[in-house]
Amino acid sequence: MLEYVILFNLLSGTIVFCSTRKHLLLSLLSLEFIVLSGFLSLVLVMMVYGYELYFSLMFLVFTVCEGALGLAILVSMVRSQGNDYLSSMSLLSW
Repeated sequence: MLEYVILFNLLSGTIVFCSTRKHLLLSLLSLEFIVLSGFLSLVLVMMVYGYELYFSLMFLVFTVCEGALGLAILVSMVRSQGNDYLSSMSLLSW
């Protein structure tokens, strides 16, 4: 039953990420939700097979780094353009 809940969370996060077209903050939140459900499935698999949970700690470290990088991009985008609309983002402005 827990596997279905994790799969539902992963699919709903992916659908929200694919449908987000307006704000960068919403896409970052949906990415964090996908990573959180991936972490939950990783811990579940490690506990079922009896592995050590040190890899889950490494996963959390990289997740925090990814979240901090996303927030830094969001802050720099708001400072340079005044909003977080994805439509105003251009590769030439970076």
